[in-house]
Amino acid sequence: MKRIFTLLITVCSLSIINGQQYEPVDDKSTIKFGIKNFGVGTGGEFKGIEGTIEFDKVNADKAVFVITVDAAKVNTDNDSRDSHLRKEEYFNVVKFPKISFKSEKITSKGSGFTMSGSLTIKGVTKSISFPFTAVPKDDGYQFDGSFQINRRDFGVGGNSMVLGDNVTLTLSVFAKKK
Repeated sequence: MKRIFTLLITVCSLSIINGQQYEPVDDKSTIKFGIKNFGVGTGGEFKGIEGTIEFDKVNADKAVFVITVDAAKVNTDNDSRDSHLRKEEYFNVVKFPKISFKSEKITSKGSGFTMSGSLTIKGVTKSISFPFTAVPKDDGYQFDGSFQINRRDFGVGGNSMVLGDNVTLTLSVFAKKK
């Protein structure tokens, strides 16, 4: 009985230290983007989110986010534009089917958090950092955050003079407990 109790305490302790494991729920999550095209704001979203998240609000510095989205599932509510964005000059989904992010450091900041990590688009990896919130919801967490990148840093959109350089990404990811 003593061995079972010790084993149970050890397993529970490891769960607390390593955080709970969650997985993103694609149909309850959105990854939206916004950019200027000919000086007019336009945008869309990506679907096909997958990955694993280890998170515990109390030990946020031990959290790990490994997320991918399906680049071919870009949606701007314009089939012709979506088809164009899947081509080599933009996301080149045949050669680079996934956009990925892996966290490297997470810190608590007031009632929220700041995440730093590596974003990979079209085989180009850049470090990014952004604030996010984590709200308990339906036996999981709702993670929300926003950040900007320069599309040219990732080779997206070529040398277009009519397409803005800065892209705002807004994340609203629901992750359920595994």
